[in-house]
Amino acid sequence: MKNLMSTVAWTCLAAVIAAPAFAAEAADQGPTLEEITVTATKTETNLQQTPIAISVVTAASMDDRHADSLLSLQDGAIPSLRVATFEARQSALTVGIRGIVPFDANQTARDQGVGVYIDGVYLGRQQGLNAALFDLERIEVLRGPQGTLFGRNTEGGALNIVTKLPSGKFGGRFSMGAGNLGSYNAEVHQDFEEFNGISVKVDGLIQHQGPITKNPLSGQAGWGQYDRQGGRISVLYNPTDAFSAELTADYAHDANTPIFSQLISYNPYGKRVRTLAEVTAGPSSAPAGTINPLAPLVKVHTDRQSVSDIGTIQQPSIDETGGASLIMKYKVSPDLELRSITAGRAVGTNQWDNSGIESRNVFAPNGNFGRYSLSDLYQRQFSQEFQAVGNFGDNLTYVGGLYYFKEHVKESAATPLTNTWNADGTNYVIRNPYGTSKAGSTTAGWERGTRFIQRASFADATSFAIYGQGTYTPPSMDALHVTVGGRFTKDKRDGTLYTVAGKATNFPFTYDKSRFDPLINISYDAADGISLYAKYSTGYRAGGANSRSATFQAFDAEEVKAYELGAKMDLLDRRLRVNLAAYAMDRDNTQIDFDSVDTTPGSPTQGAHTEETKNSSGTSKIKGFEADITARVSEAMTIGFSYAYTDVEIPSAPFPFAGNNFIALGVPFPVKAVYTPPNAASAYIDYEMPVGEMTLRTHLDANYADAQYSFQTEFADTSPTAVLFQNVAQKGDSSFIVNASATLADINIGGSGATAALSVWSRNLFDTTYVYRVSVANRGSIGDYGNLNTPRTYGLELRVKY
Repeated sequence: MKNLMSTVAWTCLAAVIAAPAFAAEAADQGPTLEEITVTATKTETNLQQTPIAISVVTAASMDDRHADSLLSLQDGAIPSLRVATFEARQSALTVGIRGIVPFDANQTARDQGVGVYIDGVYLGRQQGLNAALFDLERIEVLRGPQGTLFGRNTEGGALNIVTKLPSGKFGGRFSMGAGNLGSYNAEVHQDFEEFNGISVKVDGLIQHQGPITKNPLSGQAGWGQYDRQGGRISVLYNPTDAFSAELTADYAHDANTPIFSQLISYNPYGKRVRTLAEVTAGPSSAPAGTINPLAPLVKVHTDRQSVSDIGTIQQPSIDETGGASLIMKYKVSPDLELRSITAGRAVGTNQWDNSGIESRNVFAPNGNFGRYSLSDLYQRQFSQEFQAVGNFGDNLTYVGGLYYFKEHVKESAATPLTNTWNADGTNYVIRNPYGTSKAGSTTAGWERGTRFIQRASFADATSFAIYGQGTYTPPSMDALHVTVGGRFTKDKRDGTLYTVAGKATNFPFTYDKSRFDPLINISYDAADGISLYAKYSTGYRAGGANSRSATFQAFDAEEVKAYELGAKMDLLDRRLRVNLAAYAMDRDNTQIDFDSVDTTPGSPTQGAHTEETKNSSGTSKIKGFEADITARVSEAMTIGFSYAYTDVEIPSAPFPFAGNNFIALGVPFPVKAVYTPPNAASAYIDYEMPVGEMTLRTHLDANYADAQYSFQTEFADTSPTAVLFQNVAQKGDSSFIVNASATLADINIGGSGATAALSVWSRNLFDTTYVYRVSVANRGSIGDYGNLNTPRTYGLELRVKY
């Protein structure tokens, strides 16, 4: 099958290359592809002259896709980049590259494997990552380990978000739009005239969408909705050509609800359904090999559910993110620039998740149900980086730096029940939000002060690094470039899990390690516009502890060694661009999550269901191939195609706990790579033509991904007698999403040079439905549940530039 898919991929690749090449060769002269500037090496370089696998998403391409946040890239615009929501909240994103995707980083002491940066500032938590983007310039996706220049938590790569600086010229832009699902949006970006070397820009935005799945309970939010608001002010002080200081402050507020978790199967093992009398008698008298009936109100839905069968309490989760940064640059000489990047940021999240109201609850007469997953997490961070960037003559360029990062995170979580069935499941009532007693999970309320705290922890992290990288071009061989770099990092993390299952605990952990990440990159300019490179690099995902565990035991860092060959080619007088990369990675100490039940007599957490993280003893093998092709077919048309093949092999791990009721100690446990399709591809066509003095621009893109796992390990009851549990994690569906837009631009709206553009757009044009997350954890007691993608959205947008 792999050989077949590889053959198909190569055939498609050859066809895409041949078609634009033939068209381009047929013309004597033609337009060229634009040059793209990136900052992947801490300096501004041409994309094609940077020997790293990089994908770039420009602001214009985000507009064409009507992509208003990082989550919009979930459709696969960059095949090797995978973005997904955390199960309980839209605004906490899982970001992965090249098969390195964290399973559960939505905690106090765990990190992602892909670093996310905004204007050079690292964002320490995945919470709040889906906040709206302020005046985007571009998004650089650096594929492969970036441990030398970017450091910790970049074993899969880095996402570098670059925003626009103040221009120093009076002018601005605003936009407004509306669409289906009750959506509307508005943005304003205002630049002010430079005064005494000071330039100021103000950005503000609003993004709103109503629910995808409605809640029949009056006054409560539905699921899949969001309301984002934010603002930013940027001040650029540039008194001389040698010095600049950029001060930026921003704040964003995101009120959102999770994607609905709907029941997609019931009783998949075909067990006998218990009678109401058997169910009423209680679980102790239930015959073996049987299953509770569904409540009459609950149905199985294999298509996207527009209205929940059950109404329940659901309020929007709140994510507040903000911070300030000061970036100073001083040109000491033409050959040396010194930089300082100082930043402080904070995230506050209040999670309210009742998305599994009908898919995760076994019917019990007069029983409580509706697990309201609540979490309050607060993080603050400070970072300081000093850089020296320069060159010695014409043959050696370098970058060196010092980096410091510190953060504090705390969280508490509760899971009260919100609904109560009547005797036969034909009706239900909403429980008291204050509960009857906060001493137990089934009697507690969800208002603050009445919660039964399932877990509470805090953690502190400190990281210090020193790094350097240089590129040498021998005078006698100006086509050869040798880059060598290294980074020494000291990481320290500690914290305490002080509540588990409502019981006071005192489980501290400490992680204290240092490491060195080298890089060797040899590139060769084989011909004009053709560059080949070979690279060895390393990276890591920092160690920490699992705050969902029973004892907060520390685990070690994941470590990756990567080997990569690549080619970057601008052909046919820069009308055809072909970038290829093949890689292999060895990952040691893979962080694996296991479900466990504490059975230790006298333990303060005895009987509690927990999640423990252990490092694997074997080496995970990851290999892949990537292709990015862009062709300027004519003055009017540009086409592009990208493909990624990813193969991940994680060795089975022995189950590490004794006394577990479900899995025996040492049982080989298969581990899955999450959100990693073996094959993924995307393609687009941009076409523009004059319409009088105006311009009509059209965009069409298509994105495909194979089916993929969404849970690293997952238990399910697989036996008729309900005594055997094993890992049966399931894949979701393959996906094919098409987006389109048409824009009438350059509309003259006054003699002052102001212009307007009117766009009509659609995401998921063909209203394709697929399950991107599926859970089998409750397969033996009810069935599987799934989260489905966003349906077709469409609308109109007006943009004005003055």
